[in-house]
Amino acid sequence: MTKKERAIYVMTELERLYPQPPIPLDHTDPFTMLIAVLLSAQTTDKKVNEVTPDLFARASNAKAMSLLDVEEIKYLIRQIGLSNTKAKNIKRLSEILVEKYDGEVPESFDQLEELPGVGHKTASVVMAQAFGHPAFPVDTHIHRLMHRWKLSNGKSVEQTEKDAKRLFPRETWNKLHLQIIYYGREYSPARGWNLEKDYITRNILAKNPE
Repeated sequence: MTKKERAIYVMTELERLYPQPPIPLDHTDPFTMLIAVLLSAQTTDKKVNEVTPDLFARASNAKAMSLLDVEEIKYLIRQIGLSNTKAKNIKRLSEILVEKYDGEVPESFDQLEELPGVGHKTASVVMAQAFGHPAFPVDTHIHRLMHRWKLSNGKSVEQTEKDAKRLFPRETWNKLHLQIIYYGREYSPARGWNLEKDYITRNILAKNPE
């Protein structure tokens, strides 16, 4: 089984399992998506979705968020890891959105990555899920599974993203990265991994024992 054949097998199985994968983070527009993704670093989507209703009830747009004190933002997201740093970043990026972009989230990788607390992965999620531009955000699930499936060497998330973009058709990226995340959570977790349950990896390893 060649690498390309493995990629086709993975796409076929994931399409069968998750034909319509929902976006994991609750949001209503690009701004609430951006804030939710920023909050999701080093915590779970479930925890973010528990916290954001109260936060967005106080401020659901950049103008309103920019007017909140950092301490209030921190209090509203207190259950989230790194809440102090994230609160400062949310406050400042909201101010920048108001100052530079009339309160709108820019539809550009470069402009997004200039915002406080927004790295390439966060920008990729926003571009893909809020604006529909082809992107392949690599989280820990994708990084782990691309390595397990012998589709990338696992040395860095940057390399994993390059390999994914080379192997998978561009028109599949936005859906496929969600499908891989859902498969990783359900069948191939980092902890308590069971090869019998993780049938995609099992089948790939059976045909590629090296």
